[in-house]
Amino acid sequence: MSKLRVTLVQPDLQWEDPTANCRHLDALLGDMSGNDTDLIVLPEMFATGFTMNSREMAEPMERSQSVAWLRDQAMNRQCVVTGSVAVLDNGEYYNRLIWATPDGSLTHYDKRHLFRMAGEHERYGMGSQRAIVELKGFRLLLSVCYDLRFPVWLRQQPDSEEHFEYDALLCVANWPAPRRQPWRTLLQARAIENLCYVIGVNRVGEDAKKLSYAGDSMLIDFKGEALIDEPSDTPFVRTGVLDLEALAKFREKFPAWMDADRFRVDY
Repeated sequence: MSKLRVTLVQPDLQWEDPTANCRHLDALLGDMSGNDTDLIVLPEMFATGFTMNSREMAEPMERSQSVAWLRDQAMNRQCVVTGSVAVLDNGEYYNRLIWATPDGSLTHYDKRHLFRMAGEHERYGMGSQRAIVELKGFRLLLSVCYDLRFPVWLRQQPDSEEHFEYDALLCVANWPAPRRQPWRTLLQARAIENLCYVIGVNRVGEDAKKLSYAGDSMLIDFKGEALIDEPSDTPFVRTGVLDLEALAKFREKFPAWMDADRFRVDY
């Protein structure tokens, strides 16, 4: 069975400066390529920080500097690169997670749960669809930051012939340091309850609103145990490995899924 190399990128970000942030991320990644990793994960709104200035910062997908940069990174490095950006689509603004592949194609997920305490629900549109992508035999459910607090949205919802809908949950975030304990706890809880790996990538530094970010980017296995966990307020790039065979063996050995409640979320 397959293994998946996942690289967590935990940067400091410049406020509303896509050019500077893309340049900084390019430097952090150095010469990393498909020889070193299969998937590079950047934080939520990696190009701007968690801005509510959607009208000023968002661009249409086809003209977005940040989206073009993601596509170029994936093609040049020959691995998948993902992170969220502010985009304008059919007159609505979205906090959109972009999944860019080496062949130049793009898949996306629009953040469903908008952080009303920052007014995000007034500046961005709510996503209406979950998104599951595939890479090297792994199925990954995409999510963004505040989504993590809503287990029903992220719960395994297999059809009648499947035991599992996905193998890993990916969550990119700008999660402030004062709430770091919920971030860490929820990442582990989502892994345990869904019998899956969880990839959580956050930023560090301070934004223009004087909010500080502690990072705590983590790679967690299906038992809730950390494969990567460096509680640090400094930038880093770390790579870990997801093992599909180990996941399958655990799901067989501990079949909690057999007692799970079947349900379907209405989008």
